[in-house]
Amino acid sequence: MSRIRFALALACIAGLAASLAPAASAATNLWRKARPLNIAHQGGEDEFPSNTMYAFKRAVRAGADMLELDVGVTKDGQVVIRHDTTLDATTNGTGTIASHTLRQIKLLDAAYWFSPTGAHYAHDHPVSAYRFRGVATGKREAPRGFKAADFKVATLKEVLKAFPRTPINIEIKGRTTAEGLSEYLTNARALARALRGVKRTDLIVVSFKQPAVELFHTLAPRFALAPGVDGVSGFLLGGASPGAGVTSLQVPITYRIGGNLITVSSEPFITKAHDAGYAWHVWFSNDDVDGPTSWATLIGRCVDGVMTSRPVAFERTLRATPSPSACRA
Repeated sequence: MSRIRFALALACIAGLAASLAPAASAATNLWRKARPLNIAHQGGEDEFPSNTMYAFKRAVRAGADMLELDVGVTKDGQVVIRHDTTLDATTNGTGTIASHTLRQIKLLDAAYWFSPTGAHYAHDHPVSAYRFRGVATGKREAPRGFKAADFKVATLKEVLKAFPRTPINIEIKGRTTAEGLSEYLTNARALARALRGVKRTDLIVVSFKQPAVELFHTLAPRFALAPGVDGVSGFLLGGASPGAGVTSLQVPITYRIGGNLITVSSEPFITKAHDAGYAWHVWFSNDDVDGPTSWATLIGRCVDGVMTSRPVAFERTLRATPSPSACRA
């Protein structure tokens, strides 16, 4: 099912009867939370350089409960932490991750295009705006308490080792147009290999592509999942399970199709997921504002986690905004 069909399905869901597949109860689902999880999206890409070890460390120190990150695979099969399948947007490299070896990628500056103000990754700021540029390569001194390696492209292995007690949400990416679904499946296989022997129970794996989620589950069934677009839409339409191994639904606040803006993270939908035993984690679409007004609304709707690009600011809101008593029921 395409994203367009998904959105159309959501538009008519209110009139459909639900016949939900059973899932873990709230008492046994580790991802159900009275206080929403502060999930640092890409480590908090509006506050820190996206998907860097520096961002992850800063976010956790500020109070983030969970890290969200994206994985890609190098030419030599190593799983690295990157949002895009290309290097151009945030590093001083060019081309795809898949066309570079890990050794080549480790030479890059992962904070090269980050600016703490304005459009955070725009390439047309004055050079002085890129405050961390050169730290990774030793041209600039690292901030106190950090090191040059914290500003390089990290591997999944390095992140898991650095954060043994911090839950992590891992998204399988695959955005090279020419590759299509095959890139997602390649990355799903590589992730399963990378997690072989990992005993942790605090990881969630997700992808927009349901076949990638299902393939990963076949190869590594021990890990919790969030479904792809097909799994979410099938569940919300009422008659289907979101998939084996699923513990959480990860959705935006709203979703736009044509001229219609559809509210996905509505109280009825969230209640439906909770009644079936699933957690509800929210990410922000282009139509959603990742800020205090949205955060307060989501807390009031008893969501279980918010994937925010501003974990420091979100933590302040969490501390000042008690969850409704209904969320603790």
